[in-house]
Amino acid sequence: MSMQEQLTTQLRKTQRYFRNTASSFSEEDSGFAPTEEMFTVAAQVAHAADTLDWFVEGAFGRGWDMDFEALNAKAKAVTSFTEAMAWLDRAFDGVAEVISESDEETLQAPIPNDQLMGGMPRAGIVPSIVDHTAHHRGSLAIYARLLGRVPAMPYS
Repeated sequence: MSMQEQLTTQLRKTQRYFRNTASSFSEEDSGFAPTEEMFTVAAQVAHAADTLDWFVEGAFGRGWDMDFEALNAKAKAVTSFTEAMAWLDRAFDGVAEVISESDEETLQAPIPNDQLMGGMPRAGIVPSIVDHTAHHRGSLAIYARLLGRVPAMPYS
């Protein structure tokens, strides 16, 4: 299996695990948040989606956007769980496309901007995406419990 195939397999598994956990929610849950200052269900998903795009831009594009206040506001502006999930799927497709279309030399080249992940190869965004997405998947599992639901086993 090529490096690109290994990385895209990790991405697709991560997407599937996230979708399994998110299956606990419906559009009616979009605005639920445990406290007023926390992300809503829709914003949790939107933030995860936006962060996939952010990693691609950081490693392969213009560089790291470090305006986290604006990034959080962008996620909080999403009020539809359905729209957020569609964004997440598009973002996973986008990362998978970039990885699939990059040769191994490009994937192993250091991330050009050392503001974050300095010296790490571009392929290093995949385990970082896996970790960050798992963190928000875990938050959503707690949200589901707070709504009286048992979240689906992500790995099934």
